[in-house]
Amino acid sequence: MVIFFDVGQAGREGELLRLRQSLGLMRDAQVISEEFTVREQSGARPDIESGALVVDLLTAERASMVALTVAQSAAMEYYERIVDQMFADTDKIVQRLERRGNISIFTAELHRFIGAAISTRSEVISVLHLLDKPDVVWDDPGAERIYEELRAEFDLADRYQSLELKLHSVQESLSLLTDIARDRRLVFLEASVIFLILIEIVLSLFRH
Repeated sequence: MVIFFDVGQAGREGELLRLRQSLGLMRDAQVISEEFTVREQSGARPDIESGALVVDLLTAERASMVALTVAQSAAMEYYERIVDQMFADTDKIVQRLERRGNISIFTAELHRFIGAAISTRSEVISVLHLLDKPDVVWDDPGAERIYEELRAEFDLADRYQSLELKLHSVQESLSLLTDIARDRRLVFLEASVIFLILIEIVLSLFRH
């Protein structure tokens, strides 16, 4: 995540271009951008007005907390897109099972899909840190109010819970599909063993 504070659009685009050129892995990276306005107003109580945060004084600590929260919202949108796509792909697999009444006995693809879901869930938890308050809120009552106002403005708690529920649903569905595929493979193996035994019996009869 890259956070800019009081930097114009030309400056932001120039810095992002420099980063893409120096870090080859970022060239094809999906870009999620989000802007947020903070206004200083003497004597104001930290509050959200017309989509902007109004504070009496924007200290460096408060600015870093605002930047962190905006970055969390942008990261949330990034993971929401990934999870929504995983949810849609899982739904397609389930619909295919509903139409055909069976599933492939080869489970490597499903296992990779489950691994991706687990990895994404771990990333969401490690990157967003939604359950932990920044340290600055313990020393500044105004910062704590800013923190609560921004969480509510970006609806972070509900969005995080929705992500968790979708990821859990995807993992459950894929685990069930893997169980079905495994059971079908066991039936196939048992049938193959029975078939081989019958061939052995027939061959032994012909020998005699």
